[in-house]
Amino acid sequence: MPFADSSMSAIPDTMHAAVYRGQSMVNVEEIPTPAIQAGEILIRVEACGICHTDLKKIEYNLLEPPRIYGHETAGVVAAVGAGATKFKPGDRVVAFHHIPCLECFYCRRKLYAQCPVYKRVGITAGFEPAGGGFSQYVRVMDWIVERGVEKIPEGVSFERATLVEPLNTCLKAVVQCDPQPEDFVVVMGQGPIGLMFTMLAHRTGSKVAATDTIAERREIAARCGAELAWDPRTEDIAGQVKKLTGGRGADLVIVAASAPGIVEQAIACSRPGARILLFAQTSATERIEASGADICVGERILFGSYSASVDLQAESARLVFSGELPVEELISHRLPLVKIRSGFDLALHPGPKSLKIIVQPQRWS
Repeated sequence: MPFADSSMSAIPDTMHAAVYRGQSMVNVEEIPTPAIQAGEILIRVEACGICHTDLKKIEYNLLEPPRIYGHETAGVVAAVGAGATKFKPGDRVVAFHHIPCLECFYCRRKLYAQCPVYKRVGITAGFEPAGGGFSQYVRVMDWIVERGVEKIPEGVSFERATLVEPLNTCLKAVVQCDPQPEDFVVVMGQGPIGLMFTMLAHRTGSKVAATDTIAERREIAARCGAELAWDPRTEDIAGQVKKLTGGRGADLVIVAASAPGIVEQAIACSRPGARILLFAQTSATERIEASGADICVGERILFGSYSASVDLQAESARLVFSGELPVEELISHRLPLVKIRSGFDLALHPGPKSLKIIVQPQRWS
């Protein structure tokens, strides 16, 4: 039976974890509970969000097996290694799996996701470090303990806390985009990430329009701050935006989904001099076709943003924990670890009622 004791005194020798074994297969297995070293902590995982970054790695077999994925991790400190003084058993925490060195060429330019230390994964449940949150316990390495763990206030659910990491990635991008109160912003895609962008853009005072093919997501977008929400299959998005902006087009377009032609659509609905953020274009095989004149003559800025910023870690935690953003509305499913493959299917093939899917490793049914 899986360990589900709420006490900090009994840490089992073995635990259950969803192990990626290659060929796009993940199996829930019993494996040794990870041992920690000096400066490290062991977290009993209470909740971990399913992220499309991990799904791509599994679906396309991007990394060598075996691995245990999952990086939107929240839980309780179960044990601390020698010299680890920032946390104690019983602390409720959320942990980031990447933290930069803050000293290298890229860190000095605040391009943290390009830092060699940042690229090292600092949380594991076993095997090659890969986040490990799809398991009952994770080992958090010393450099992550030092700067990459935030305490969860009492009264905040573990499920809500898992949204700190994805919100950080969106907040980083929005800071980079710098939307102004008078801007017209289009957010393309209203999955969990797109909805976070809608919340954050609305918070700046910009007028936000959202697009998504799922009607229920467009309805949620309206509750998250979108003044307009369109189905890109039936609406002329560029025509609608230009009609509302005196014929100019959007000041900022955030591409929070990956679909054929979506970047071209983003360019078409933007004004000359606009900013166009690519956030979901993470596949090395994805190709984008655009008119050179649309970028050059139109003086548009086409740029990307990837992963989280350590500078915004505390602020992203505050926004989630305070309830200032309605992020808990994004959680549609809470599943036990044994049903994780059903969660993957839901995330890969979303229906009207599915948004953010949370795995709860201490549940067995």
